[in-house]
Amino acid sequence: MNQEYEIVIVEDNPSDAELMIRSLKQNQLSNNLIVLEDGEQALNFIFCRGEYKDKDSTSFNMVIFLDLKLPKVSGLEVLKQVKSNEKARKIPVIIVTSSKEDPDIAAAYDLGANSYVVKPVNYSDFVKTIKLLGLYWLVVNENPQKAL
Repeated sequence: MNQEYEIVIVEDNPSDAELMIRSLKQNQLSNNLIVLEDGEQALNFIFCRGEYKDKDSTSFNMVIFLDLKLPKVSGLEVLKQVKSNEKARKIPVIIVTSSKEDPDIAAAYDLGANSYVVKPVNYSDFVKTIKLLGLYWLVVNENPQKAL
């Protein structure tokens, strides 16, 4: 895995965020791990605004694990802004949420989500799911940013 690759977790539930972090670290997939707690913070990070204005604005070498139910700006709005931006739209965005609602699933895919995963309730299933997601998106999948 490229050392420059950022793993961006956008999750407002501290317990779920910690489980994701722990699972990724256990599988040596935690290089450049960024945890953001709301949609506004996520957009500021991705587009180098606000507290992240000094971040390299030319690098979109990341994968985003995005919850839908977020404070300030919803996950769907974050997804919409990422996928409607010419430079950012190739960033893989994986929805990781507790919502099994058909309208949320349809809306996420309509807006360009690369994957939609419902968070398992069981601890060991949750850890296993994040491990598999991390392995796929960070090791197996070819990063679209290489093609730029």
